[in-house]
Parts: sequence; structure tokens; C-alpha cells
Amino acid sequence: MEIATKPQLIEKEDIVNLRFPKEPLQRTKDEQKILMMKLQKAQTLGNVHHNKIKIYFQDNQGQKVVNTTVWALGTDYVVLKKGIFIPINRIVDVEV
Repeated sequence: MEIATKPQLIEKEDIVNLRFPKEPLQRTKDEQKILMMKLQKAQTLGNVHHNKIKIYFQDNQGQKVVNTTVWALGTDYVVLKKGIFIPINRIVDVEV
């Protein structure tokens, strides 16, 4: 997936105030597989090494980026510290 030129940097605590469309972002099966591998690596880095990563995602207002630690990875959501969720189908990319 392509990252917009200037996604808005936000704090993870502000994610709870965002609205996410139900429609998934368009991506190929290969792009989805790569994204899931990056998210799994991000989860390992977060749990073992407490490393922060950048998650680029899109809400109903446009692209955002958050610098955070991934605590858990589910089927449909990424879980951040303090129980904050980002729907996987709205994630554009992950920088690990």
C-alpha cells in the first residue's frame, strides 16, 4: 500500500476518538500477507523488546500515523497499550 505524503501524527490516546469506516482498504492478497507479517514482527518487538513502531492507518478523515508499541494482534484488530484498538483492515503500513 502507498503511504500518503503527509499523514497526520497523532498520540495513541487520541485513537479512541477516531471513527473507522467498515470498508477495508484495497489491497492484494500478497500485500495483506506482508502486512500481517509486519504486524506479527511488531508484536514480538513490542512484547519482548518494548520497541515502538510506526503504524500508518486511515480513519474517516484521512491518513494518520502513530508511534507506539503493539501489545497484541488479533484477527481483526491490533491492540496497543491501555486497550486501544486499530482495525487491521484500515492499516496502510507498518514500519518496524
